[in-house]
Amino acid sequence: MVKYFFKRLFRGLLSVIAVVAIIMLLVYGLMDRTLIFNMDENYAKLGNNTKIAYRYQKWDEYGYLTYVTYSSWLNSLLEAGEIDEDTYNAVATIGRTAEDDSEETAYYIQQFYDYYDSQGYKVVRLDAKMTTATKVANGGAARYFAYKNKSLVSRVVTYFTSLLSFDDIHYVDEDVDIGERGLTFTLYDPAYGGEKFAPAILGNGTQHKYLLYFSSEFPYIHQNFVTLTLGESYSVNTGVDVFKTMVQKQGSYVTSTVYYPTGYVEESADDVHTATYVEGSLALSTLYQERYTDDYTNVELSKSAMSKMAYSFICGIFASLLAYAIGLPLGVLMARKKDTWVDSLGNAYIVFMIAVPSLAYIFMFKAISGALGLPTTFTINNISAIMFVAPILSMAIGSIAGRMKWMRRYMVDQLNSDYVKFARACGTSESDIYIKHIFKNAAIPITHGIPGTILGALGGSIITERVYSIPGVGGMLVQAITYYDNSVIVGVALFYGIISIVAAILGDILMAVMDPRINYTTKAR
Repeated sequence: MVKYFFKRLFRGLLSVIAVVAIIMLLVYGLMDRTLIFNMDENYAKLGNNTKIAYRYQKWDEYGYLTYVTYSSWLNSLLEAGEIDEDTYNAVATIGRTAEDDSEETAYYIQQFYDYYDSQGYKVVRLDAKMTTATKVANGGAARYFAYKNKSLVSRVVTYFTSLLSFDDIHYVDEDVDIGERGLTFTLYDPAYGGEKFAPAILGNGTQHKYLLYFSSEFPYIHQNFVTLTLGESYSVNTGVDVFKTMVQKQGSYVTSTVYYPTGYVEESADDVHTATYVEGSLALSTLYQERYTDDYTNVELSKSAMSKMAYSFICGIFASLLAYAIGLPLGVLMARKKDTWVDSLGNAYIVFMIAVPSLAYIFMFKAISGALGLPTTFTINNISAIMFVAPILSMAIGSIAGRMKWMRRYMVDQLNSDYVKFARACGTSESDIYIKHIFKNAAIPITHGIPGTILGALGGSIITERVYSIPGVGGMLVQAITYYDNSVIVGVALFYGIISIVAAILGDILMAVMDPRINYTTKAR
């Protein structure tokens, strides 16, 4: 069985890699890359050569290509000691055209060209844009740079090799004086004043100050040893990783009593547990010196609302519970009342839910909910339980039809089985036959979808969350597509792919537990 599941996992991972590669090909290779600037206000204000340079700079940041400017190349030579500052100052400014370059500048211009051309880069020179014979246009200064488009293979390899990052005591540069590197274990977390029993592991030389700590918030145990990186957003949540966007809290800032490393105490929204290293930051501010003892000064702020994933999970899991609690019994009833008005009515509901687009009945249910006085829009800073009612019911009504259909089908398939005929011949009551025999066997394939239903709730519902303005994971993908945020599109797709793999494997395990006849061990013949 272990061999089977490793094979299943391996095949699943290959499928995910293939899906991510296809999505990357679509968004980075086939779509017009200038579309990413549609929501960029800075881009619209620029003109001439500055606009072109900005475009390539952003394409480099967003993973389309590798972009190197002439000035950055000179800086690298200066840092390596290959040129001195006098040479740098003499050749850093290029002429309005190639003919205007000094002899020394022309030499380094050629060196730049020869090096990057040999590396497969395309070297571009943008002559100055002039308004008059002597005046350079706004944003029209001459530019010289090289770029190379990233191949699909290198992009996929880079993406998957950087998915996981591991924090260690050598994260901070070796030449920075930070004291003794190492990890410290304590039973009394100083972030709680040092009086509350709360085990924690603190680091020095690491990126994060707290590598392990406990809190009263789900999932209660938090770690920073390993960080999952799905890709940095550049419009949905600018500068923040996709996975972090899913799991970090939202809403307005909330204050509490904060105990800083120096012993200073105040009411603040600072979350000391999120402190990360910023070189030289302590010396920059007396405010930091009053609160911190080292350069672990970069902290996130506590917020009042749950994370996107939490909202999606709550809606999804309760909708699923309703679907199973209502759909399965109705499916059993339809099977028992086969070819009666009960069965016909149930089939009519199933056909209606299949035939009508989900968007239509969700909007219809939203209108009905609004007429009944139920909230139909989320307000993130004033969340109440009643806000979840309409979206949960909207998500459940479609799933109920699915559970009814499959439960009825599996039970009807079992009706003419030999064990059913034998049970009837032995005088077993119809209720016992349906509950103890038919339902038990018919429920086995149903159980395979339970892990997928639970894990799928983490991914949210794209349509329902958009309709009800739920600040969940489901709306991220639509928003990313709207804003051409490719990192989020790829990251969310990978997240859904991982969920699917884990759900399929857990479903196989659950079926094997439910039915001893299922054996995943392959025997040689």
